[in-house]
Amino acid sequence: MQRITVLGLGIIGGAWARNLHDDGLTVRAWNRTPKSVDYFEENLESAIQDAEMIIIVVADPPAVESILKVVAPRLKPGQLVAQSSTISAEWTLKFARQIQATGATFLEAPFTGSKPAAEARKTVFYLGGEDAVVAKARPVLQRLASSILHVGPIGSASSLKLAMNLNIGLVSQGLSESLALARSAGIPDEKFFEALHLNVGRSGFSDLKEPKFRAGDFSPQFSLKHMDKDFRLMLETAGSLDLPATKSVKAFYQKALDKGMGDDDFTGVIRLLRKNSE
Repeated sequence: MQRITVLGLGIIGGAWARNLHDDGLTVRAWNRTPKSVDYFEENLESAIQDAEMIIIVVADPPAVESILKVVAPRLKPGQLVAQSSTISAEWTLKFARQIQATGATFLEAPFTGSKPAAEARKTVFYLGGEDAVVAKARPVLQRLASSILHVGPIGSASSLKLAMNLNIGLVSQGLSESLALARSAGIPDEKFFEALHLNVGRSGFSDLKEPKFRAGDFSPQFSLKHMDKDFRLMLETAGSLDLPATKSVKAFYQKALDKGMGDDDFTGVIRLLRKNSE
């Protein structure tokens, strides 16, 4: 497939579109807020016209739903829609039925990897759908990814994605609280991270976020408002399953949102811990 449309030019979608364009593919892109790129289309309808593959990567289920209200009536058999926004299995199945009713093909394609991974083509995709659909999409997704994991039927990939983000969110909270505790005891960040490097608790996440914690740099790689949305979807998906730590972190994120931190990196919540310790 050579004609690719990316709907959503945020931190991730912008990097994906740019990389596909740099590869020489025919890329068109749309975003609710106009972007200054050569391949930007102001009109959503024209953005998807004759596209072989349409990648949707926006904030949440309502954003996907608003796009599909315009896009779905104009889809044609043969077009493939890859839904990469982080949503729940319930929403995924709803959107899949809507797209498949048009004769177009649906692929569930959530991902993991923040801004650095997207820019470096190291996104990890979790795919839900039939083998033939995965095979059709793979040549395009491989241009953006370090790994592609076919999870199972439609719905399974979204649930796995939420589980992975739950893990990241709790690891982040644990790292923030342990760092805040060390700081309150007068331990320099240099010594804290030196010790962490020698500890079994060291992780790829702590290595990724160490420079941001040490510099107090909370420019977004993955924004707090989006992680908060994911925690809400986690709790909705859990149903009667009790997730006490998840509930606690979700409440803590709400405090950060109330203080206007929504557009910061989600690790920025450590500032609330620092204020509490002081």
